[in-house]
Order: sequence, then structure tokens, then C-alpha cells
Amino acid sequence: MSDVSQTYATDVAASPQHCFDVLVDFADYPRWSSPITECEVIERWPDGLPKRVAFALDMTIRTIRYVLEYHWTPPEGGTWRMVSGDLAGVEGEYRFTPLPDGRTRATCSQAIDLGFWLPGFLRSTAEKKALRDSVEEFRAAAEARAARG
Repeated sequence: MSDVSQTYATDVAASPQHCFDVLVDFADYPRWSSPITECEVIERWPDGLPKRVAFALDMTIRTIRYVLEYHWTPPEGGTWRMVSGDLAGVEGEYRFTPLPDGRTRATCSQAIDLGFWLPGFLRSTAEKKALRDSVEEFRAAAEARAARG
């Protein structure tokens, strides 16, 4: 796995349950997550939550495909790891912590092993921006869901 793990947190004007609902609604990801062009649940846990999910991401130069396996702790979040795909490895987690004012602190940590060498500064900068953008897009989707009820 990557020797670099990135973490980004933001406060979301939504409950942990609204955040969790957005996290597991993979069919909606292409609508709110800018790089994701395809997202399909290919296997579910006995409780109905997604177990394995196939993704396609438009990375401008090429489309990256991979399958992640998830483990859930509703509504606190979940973890994932790559089981197949174009990268050497992906693992991460989302954690939702309720705040006293009714908002939620959403924290995402992720490590990606590209499978090829990229200068450390370029890689670190790109991974930080990608993670920040992803979490902020998630925040907007969770707040929109909360506003709808």
C-alpha cells in the first residue's frame, strides 16, 4: 500500500445518518462526484449494504477502473480496500462524528498506491487536492440530501 496516507475533514450541515445514506448511495455518485463516470454495486452484504462496488474515474489522460470492498459501521461510516483494478492499491475510511450543534464532522482518510513512480511532491499535492475535492463534493451532496429531508 501507499507509504502516504492523506486525511481531510470538514463539518457537514447534516446528521451522521444523512452522511451515511449519501456514502452508501453509489448509484448517485456520478451525479455529485466529478471524476466518477460509472459506479455499480456488484455484491451486497446479507443486510443489504453494498459489499463490492465497481468504479470508473475519468482521470483526463485515461479512465481508471477498480473494485472496492466495503465494511460498514452504520451510521458512523465505513472502510474500504481495493480488490481489483488499474491501480496497485486503495484503502481508506470515512468516519462521521456528531457535533453538538447538529452538524457532523466527516473525516476521510485514504492511501493510494498508483503502481508507478511519481515524484513525491507532485504525488502528495495531487492526492491532497483530490481528497479535499472529493470530501467537499461529498459534503455538498450530504447537505443537499439533508435539506430534502
